[in-house]
Formats: sequence, structure tokens, C-alpha cells
Amino acid sequence: MVRVRFAPSPTGSLHLGNALSAVANRRFADEHRGRLLLRIDDTDPARSVPGGEAAILADLEWLALPWDEGPVRQSERHVRHREAAHLVGEPDGEGALRFGRTTLLRPDGTPTYQLATAVDDLDLEITHVIRGSDHRANEELQAALIRELGGEPPEYVHHGLLLGEDGRKLSKRHGASSLADLREEGFPAEAVRAYLDELELPRHDVHLDLARLRRLSTDAISSLPDEELARRVGVPVSLVPVLRGARDLVEARDYAGLVLEPPRAAVAAPETLGRARELVLAGVEPRALVRELKAVGGDLKALRLALTGRERGPELSAVVAALPADELLRRIEAGLG
Repeated sequence: MVRVRFAPSPTGSLHLGNALSAVANRRFADEHRGRLLLRIDDTDPARSVPGGEAAILADLEWLALPWDEGPVRQSERHVRHREAAHLVGEPDGEGALRFGRTTLLRPDGTPTYQLATAVDDLDLEITHVIRGSDHRANEELQAALIRELGGEPPEYVHHGLLLGEDGRKLSKRHGASSLADLREEGFPAEAVRAYLDELELPRHDVHLDLARLRRLSTDAISSLPDEELARRVGVPVSLVPVLRGARDLVEARDYAGLVLEPPRAAVAAPETLGRARELVLAGVEPRALVRELKAVGGDLKALRLALTGRERGPELSAVVAALPADELLRRIEAGLG
């Protein structure tokens, strides 16, 4: 049976490149009716942060990316790692144990990344290691260690890295570097997952395409059920039509605020606002109201300003539909001064 593993270090929210590896491993397991093991590579205490593992679990759940086994923590397998190291060699005078020029056990007896990774891949019967190309240099050593321990190395598959537009490692200066960054910017999980799925297993490094991610975000928001979209934005379901054109959930909340918080400035377009008032009093349907004003050359920007205080925003007929008639009339009257 195919067995793959996703093995992040508990350093906090997943970097987008790590998330790409997680999605690739899940897809590979599903395509081959295999299993995905989640392993937490916490052999380096200096890199671990409080809450780091919890953040990773939350990220995977946010992406709707389940795992079949684990999480297995390397720190809980240190006895096995030490036993394996002594099968390979003997400690030196300082207590460290090396394989060639590579340290497997530190002088204090704790295992290094290379040792723990090889031993766990062997013991957990991993058949395929799918990870970023920055790990390519580790393949030869880890395979040699597994053979030294009497096992057969897994098949190693290294994919290209996800970089910023300038070709450098992703960071906040590129707009996003982690799933937490994307959540903070309002990207729905469905859009992020779709983008990572599109990348599949890139043979070469790829640049983060924020424009594509934003298009996927707009599509995801337009596809969410009314109740779910309202829940994520934190508004009544009646406001959902106003949210549909938003590019992300932050913008959707901003759109909702335009309806929930009345503008304060008067608008100099008495003919348009006066006619809008007449149409509201006559009970004209929102889309028909906007069409009527447009047909007579009305100043739709002025009506938008009167209703939301902004020159741009959600579809105007959606704003008209979202406002109760009395509030609609009140804002029109305020716009008339």
C-alpha cells in the first residue's frame, strides 16, 4: 500500500510552500488509494514555538485536508532514534555519533533531523516522500541511512518551490507567506486549496500568482451558500447579495459595513435622488429602480454615494435590496440635505 507523509516542523502557521507539499501528498495518497501520515518534526527545540503544532493542525483543517494517521511526534520517538544510531556507529569522545561527516546524535544524545527522518520513514513504512526541492540534497544521506539500517528507501519526489514574484523566498513583502497571512487578508480556504491543487507537482520553481488567487477568491465567495457566506462575514443572511461581488472576505465585510453604517455627507444630485425616492415609495423592485434611473440618465454614482458614502462598491441594486424601505428613504433624504 502507498504510504506518504507530511512532516512539518512546529514553527507556526504553514508556509505556502509547505501547504503545497501537504496538498500534493494528500492527492497522491487519494489517487493511489493510500494513506497519509501526519508527522511533526520537532527534533530541534530551537525551531519549535508554543502553539506551533496546534497552528498546523488548524491550517490543515481550514484547508479541508485530512490525514489518516498521526500526528506522530518525533520527540516522542527519541529512544528509538538513539537505538538506531548505535546500530550505525559508536559515539565519539564527546558523546556525538556521526555517519560519515553527518552528526546523527548530538553530544547530549538527542537525534538530529537527518537521523530522525530516516528512522521514521523506515519504521512508519513510508513508500513515497513528496517534498520541496530544497530537500533534494538530503535524499542521498537519508537513503544511505535507511539501507544501513537494513531497509529499502522510499521513492523520493521533489517538487519546485513556491516563490515571490521577484524569485525570492516568500515573505510578507510579497503579500502573503503563510496560510495565516492569507486568512488575515480574507482569502477563503476554498480559493487557497483550489490554487494549490492547480499547481499540482511543479517540476520547477513557480512564482506566487496573487492575481490568480484573487480570481479564485472571487469565484469561491460567489459560490458559497448564503448561510455560510453570511456566517463567515458575520452579518445577517439578508445582506448576502451585497457581498457576492467581493474579492475576499475582508472586502465583503467592508461591503456589509456600507449598508449597516449610514453615510453622513449630503449629495448634490436632487433630480436623481428625488426620482429614486418616488420609485421607492411606489414599491419598484430594486433592479427595475436602477434600470429606470439609468434609462433617464440619472446620476447613479450620486445614488451610490447617498446610500453607502462610497463611489464604488457592491452592485447598486443589491444595496437597494438590502436596505429596508424606511432606511432607504432616510438615506435618500439625508443625501438631499
